[in-house]
Amino acid sequence: MEFRDYIAPLVKWWWLILIAVIVSFGTSVIVTIQQPLQYEAKTTLIIGNAIDDPTPSNSEFVLGQQLATTYADFANRGPIRNATAEALGLETGLPRYTVRPVPNTQLMEIIVTDIDPARAAAVANELANQLIRQSPTSADEEEQSRLVFINQQLDDLELSIQNTREEILAKQDELTTLTGALEIQDAQSAITALQSKLNTLQTNYANLLATSRSNATNTLRVIEPAFVPENPVGPNVGLTSIASAGIGLLLAASATFLLEYLDNTVKSPNDIDRLTQLPMLTGIAWIKGDEPKDKLITIAQPRSPISEAYRKLRTGIQFATIDSPSRTSILVTSTNPTEGKSVTVANLAVVVAQAGNRVLVVDADLRRPSQHKIFSLPNNRGLTNFLLKIQPQSPNGETDLLLNQIVDPTGVEGLYVMTSGPIPPNPSELLGSSKMLGTLEYLCGRFDMVIVDSPPVMAVTDAVVLSTQVDSVVVVAEAGRTQRAPLRQTVEHLRDVKANLVGVVLNRLTSRGDGYYYYYRNAYYLDEGEYAASSGANGGGFIQNLLQRRKKETTIGE
Repeated sequence: MEFRDYIAPLVKWWWLILIAVIVSFGTSVIVTIQQPLQYEAKTTLIIGNAIDDPTPSNSEFVLGQQLATTYADFANRGPIRNATAEALGLETGLPRYTVRPVPNTQLMEIIVTDIDPARAAAVANELANQLIRQSPTSADEEEQSRLVFINQQLDDLELSIQNTREEILAKQDELTTLTGALEIQDAQSAITALQSKLNTLQTNYANLLATSRSNATNTLRVIEPAFVPENPVGPNVGLTSIASAGIGLLLAASATFLLEYLDNTVKSPNDIDRLTQLPMLTGIAWIKGDEPKDKLITIAQPRSPISEAYRKLRTGIQFATIDSPSRTSILVTSTNPTEGKSVTVANLAVVVAQAGNRVLVVDADLRRPSQHKIFSLPNNRGLTNFLLKIQPQSPNGETDLLLNQIVDPTGVEGLYVMTSGPIPPNPSELLGSSKMLGTLEYLCGRFDMVIVDSPPVMAVTDAVVLSTQVDSVVVVAEAGRTQRAPLRQTVEHLRDVKANLVGVVLNRLTSRGDGYYYYYRNAYYLDEGEYAASSGANGGGFIQNLLQRRKKETTIGE
């Protein structure tokens, strides 16, 4: 597959993708701007006291990081949440918050997001307080009073140590001024006693300091409390809307590929080649108009791109039947009804006749005939009358006279139509009879090309029967409607009876179809004045004038 095959679904369904992006973006903008402003408050805690130690060990940092992860998980659990909500009197629960350790540090952050900035700050600080209360840093009243006493003793020891050091310094200064031996000996003895007292005080201080837990690793303290935020952090309308539009784009693009995957209809020349191994003779765009006569675009708009597509079909058939006799018969059929085979027959006959050929359209659809509607002709006589009246031993003159009575001329020079005539009760037997074969051989001797309009292959067996009596067969498939499996079966049924299949016409292409630009991107358009003259408001009158000017009596026989 080529790159354009992969992006073809996106090009085909571009409008769906655009709508999805616009709806996603617009909906996101409307919903986001209606949401209340969000404020964010943050409290930062530290685990342990390694940062205060001049010579901290690596194990203290590692242990502190592990404890930070543990406390972060503990803060998201019920006891901390419930205790915080109870302390703040929040009966509806806490706002959204996140507790996370700062990577590679002993720090931990509590981030609270709420529409009320004061409540966000209060919750962040209270969560930190509840964590500290649940940690070894917190103690009961008895333990707390003991710690207070120890701290007081530490303060007293610090003061005593400081005073003792000052006394030692004073004695040492006094020693430098003394001259008597007895005085010097007394001063040295006093200094020795003071030094012994200082050592005792320092030992007691160290022991009390260890008891106070001030150097413990498993402790929590707040280093940055939460403050009431002034500026909102959300909602971010721009970022949210762009993200929504991106999601809409992704979902719509995925939907287009899913639709293409689930779509089992024929849409492109690649589908035709892969399913039937037959050439695609041309692609025909959708012809506007509600009435059957409006479909004769090769008369109403002879210079339009659709008319050029029918000329391309004429050329393709000519090359496909180059080894056939100069006078040939073509059967045009389809897989299912209403796929455009009758309109294809009529417009193909017009362009073949416009090339200077004598062409006869035979409406062999004896169940739902339509050629008389397209060419605005009566259907009181036609193919069924000819088959009933013709006799194998009839002289050519009588047969020619009968043909002149059955065949209707059109407004196009060289183009004639044999309508279906009254619908018989046994169409299949009538079309498969030797009379039908003889009739086609006779008609090929009177016209350069005989184009037969037959029923669909999958509906009845008439087309398969007729395919053995003509020189070539063309299959019409409707883009986006003809399913792949029935089309493949249609071709197989025709091949089973050795029908000469020359190709497939992909009909009713739309501008979103895969095959549209393949056939129409290089189409030649007239300038505005010339195109308006050939296809403007009077186009419908043009075809009516041609049909009304057809001759009432025309001799067909040679």
